[in-house]
Amino acid sequence: MARRDWDSELYESSHAFVWQFGADVVELLEPKAGESIVDLGCGTGQLAAKIAAAGASVVGIDSSPTMIGQARQNFPKLTFQLADAREFCVAEPVDAVFSNAALHWIPEAAEVVARVAAALKPGGRFVAEFGGRGNVERIHTALGAILQAHGMPGETRLYFPSIGEYSSLLESHGLEVRWAQLFERPTPLDGEDGMRSWIEMFHSYLLPGGEREAVLSETEERLRPELCRDGRWFADYRRLRVRAVKIR
Repeated sequence: MARRDWDSELYESSHAFVWQFGADVVELLEPKAGESIVDLGCGTGQLAAKIAAAGASVVGIDSSPTMIGQARQNFPKLTFQLADAREFCVAEPVDAVFSNAALHWIPEAAEVVARVAAALKPGGRFVAEFGGRGNVERIHTALGAILQAHGMPGETRLYFPSIGEYSSLLESHGLEVRWAQLFERPTPLDGEDGMRSWIEMFHSYLLPGGEREAVLSETEERLRPELCRDGRWFADYRRLRVRAVKIR
């Protein structure tokens, strides 16, 4: 979400699972008619639309111009704003802040939580799901090793906290954790080139131009014994899901 832009066409065509799995997080949010809700890291808008369908007034926020552009095209009656999660502001405090599959892209988690707390009314809730401790560890280990073999750094600046780590951060900003879960969610990827497509979608910024094909092929081969089953690729997702309430 921060410091990079996304291929919204590839996202919608091959990575619909991102918002499809997020439907459960909307259920945890329990949006109600008349509520004001921010969808932080809204992507192309599908979950913002689901929240709006419950009768809530929703504003979708994302730092990617391509994602916001596609969201506005997909749902022209909804409001979407281009803004960074570390800096966003609201005109009036809201009933809830919601986020799905976005916050792990922002290592400056304390800055994000500070903005979430500032946006909420007293008693307002924060409901989020994102990558937790150990998320896509096999993929990152393999990709990092291949990149280093090709003389590239192979490092990703991502945020995958434990329940305790993230709960402490929320509580330090006046958000009381009412429920949290860290769970395994092996996620099927589309097509025979599912792993390649996943890497190109989410980590294309790491891939060296001249050796891009070699890095992708070698990473696939290294991961195939672990993450390809009966011809179908899986990503080794671990998700952190939380619900917290602003108490001060």
